[in-house]
Amino acid sequence: MKVGIFTDSYKPYTSGVVTSISTFKEELNKLGHEIYIFAPSYPNYEDEEAGVYRYFSMSSPTNPDFALAIPVYPGMHMLLKKLDLDIIHVHSPFTMGRVGMHWANRQHVPLIFTYHTLYDQYAHYVPVAQELVKEMALRFSNNFCNQCDHIIVPSEEIRRLLNSYEITTPITVIPTGVPLHKFQGARQDWIRKNYNIPRENKILLFVGRLTKEKNLPFLIQTFKLIKNKMPHTSLVLTAQGPLEEELKQMVADLGLDLQEDVIFTGAQPFDTLVDIYYSSDLFVFSSMTETQGLVLIEAMAAGLPVVAVRAYGVQDMVDHGINGILTECNQDEFAQAVIGLLSDPKLYKYYKNHAFQKAKSLSSANMALKLEKVYEDLLLNAPPRRTRIQEFIARIAP
Repeated sequence: MKVGIFTDSYKPYTSGVVTSISTFKEELNKLGHEIYIFAPSYPNYEDEEAGVYRYFSMSSPTNPDFALAIPVYPGMHMLLKKLDLDIIHVHSPFTMGRVGMHWANRQHVPLIFTYHTLYDQYAHYVPVAQELVKEMALRFSNNFCNQCDHIIVPSEEIRRLLNSYEITTPITVIPTGVPLHKFQGARQDWIRKNYNIPRENKILLFVGRLTKEKNLPFLIQTFKLIKNKMPHTSLVLTAQGPLEEELKQMVADLGLDLQEDVIFTGAQPFDTLVDIYYSSDLFVFSSMTETQGLVLIEAMAAGLPVVAVRAYGVQDMVDHGINGILTECNQDEFAQAVIGLLSDPKLYKYYKNHAFQKAKSLSSANMALKLEKVYEDLLLNAPPRRTRIQEFIARIAP
């Protein structure tokens, strides 16, 4: 099959969406499919991989790291005619998602949409009328969903949520899988070799964007409680994002040291990230807006138990009492869960063993086979898509 991926974010930007696209692309290539990426361009970045087509873009005014595509690509009609795509798969209901829908209609091929994000939870990026923005985001994304041929969601929780929105498009749950083959031969002392963390300290790890929706002030303030009761602990934040300086100031205001207590590593390439997972003792996650939380499964692939705030998406990835602990968004409860798990070697070992088993069940190879099956069913059963003009003619024709 030839699949066109239209996305509002791709390399070098780092996010769960980008990781998901890259992971599925790699696995689908192994299965013999041709995957083409259509994404915004980034300054001073050149693609090393084939089959990536970049739209001109500009920086987002509220998140300078994020590029906003300008939805014009001269010669696109001829390019798509040459590529002869079988399916178009979009990863956003916004700019590039709409571009993908346009071309799916023009080319009469099935349109599939992966619902990665709880869009109404990102209204804080708009400086005014945030409640109105939330409502508009929901209406916009719901309308988009109902114009697609199929929707992929990463968790059962999100499927139930979309069903409550009266979305009628068929939905399949396919989490982004973990490339287990990339978790072999990791360096388990990478963090201590690169940062001044005392040998006796337990290392708590967070991986993700340093943004408001990740609820990181909660995590840092909770770590202060943990540190008070368990002094030999350190928190490592492997991420980048617009809140970095603000969060560092919070660490300093709490009397914590940025060299030994709370360490910001910045974003790291995946090979190094695997080393970081293996160098840690416990994965901690405070986000309230995840549709999956891919980093949770990556952590489990390195045998890390998880303590996380109970929220959408997270509940499907973490089996409470088996491979991790889910808490309310309460600092005392979260801190006690961390301390209790790190203080009980037998319980810790039980969670660690089950964490890897969870990751194994969600391998990227297995998830790609599920996506391949959805593609095949769409090619067999989805009616040809029509342009707006064709839809209008069909409605008025006797």
